[in-house]
Amino acid sequence: MRQAIHNLEASKIREVANAGLGRSDVLAFWFGESDEVTPEVIRQAAIDSLQQGETFYAHNLGLPELREAVAQYMSGLHPAIEASRIAITSGGVNALMLAVQALVDAGDEVVAVTPVWPNLTAQPAILGARVRSVPLVPKAGQWTLDLDALRTTVTPATKLLIVNAPNNPTGWTLASAEQQAILDHCRQTGTWILADEVYERLYFDATPKGCAPSFLDISTPDDRLVVAHSFSKSFLMTGWRLGWLVLPPVLMDGMGKLIEFNTSCASVFTQRAGIAALAHSQEITPRVVAHLKACRDTLVPLLADIPGVQVAPARGGMYAFFKLEGFDDSLALAKRLVAEAGLGLAPGSAFAPEAQGWLRWCFASKDPQRLVQGVERLKTWLAAR
Repeated sequence: MRQAIHNLEASKIREVANAGLGRSDVLAFWFGESDEVTPEVIRQAAIDSLQQGETFYAHNLGLPELREAVAQYMSGLHPAIEASRIAITSGGVNALMLAVQALVDAGDEVVAVTPVWPNLTAQPAILGARVRSVPLVPKAGQWTLDLDALRTTVTPATKLLIVNAPNNPTGWTLASAEQQAILDHCRQTGTWILADEVYERLYFDATPKGCAPSFLDISTPDDRLVVAHSFSKSFLMTGWRLGWLVLPPVLMDGMGKLIEFNTSCASVFTQRAGIAALAHSQEITPRVVAHLKACRDTLVPLLADIPGVQVAPARGGMYAFFKLEGFDDSLALAKRLVAEAGLGLAPGSAFAPEAQGWLRWCFASKDPQRLVQGVERLKTWLAAR
């Protein structure tokens, strides 16, 4: 086994979940997915494809009709994007790993804005890169970016900057002016940007197009920018493993080769489901976002009313990220909550050292009453200490 693999830290989220899996008495909010099943129209498209015998390989970059549908969908949210810049991937995780494989050599310097979903820092580490971080700063539960710190950290020696906004776990979202400042700086240093924008539609501020600010709004096709997306969150398709990349033309040929040597292609019946999801996006996604906002607005005030809790409403994503006063070890705390309160949350230390003592609560619950019950369990546990 390569040393880089030995050095990887096992998922603390999984460590907590493994302690509670199989227990029917645990209210689980540890994973980043809704407990609502994929809409029927999407499932039926996959069933129809299978019944038609579409069980063979597809083009490395995806079905032409899905690439075109993604391009049209993205062009409705951002400046026009050609289908020739779209690569279909076997999930958002695969999209991110492909992007890192395309850009990063062993020994390269990679900078990530943290706290962040641990895969984003693990992927370059697997390839032997040196990973540095620009930590977000919490203020009364709200996390913010120090642009001066980012400019200082990202230098001409930095091959890749990884930014996830809206952010998992904090809900932090970049403003357009901040994106412009980052893009301008990376143009000067020659640094590539990998923008993980899988939560862009799960955005709760009112905007004309119903999405968070994107680097695609301010960039040109030839910028050193790769944007990763997934069907998982805004279409309730986490288990389908279908995503896409928006790439500059210079990377397209190489990306086809990379996909061939990773997964060869996404399954055809899954891609047919993706086409159906995009065709019905105006029915599905606004409903998902409205429901998530209601869930957020149910959970966050209840948490904020608990003495000693730091929390702020997330502008995007599906998580409440909060800190309990007096608890410095978030992994130990999360394990105790599973064992003693029947409450499953993700420990902040899974996302970065600076998130030690924080907890992530996924509020994507089909029944918001589960969130209320979860808060009651937390309050009862705190009162009994």
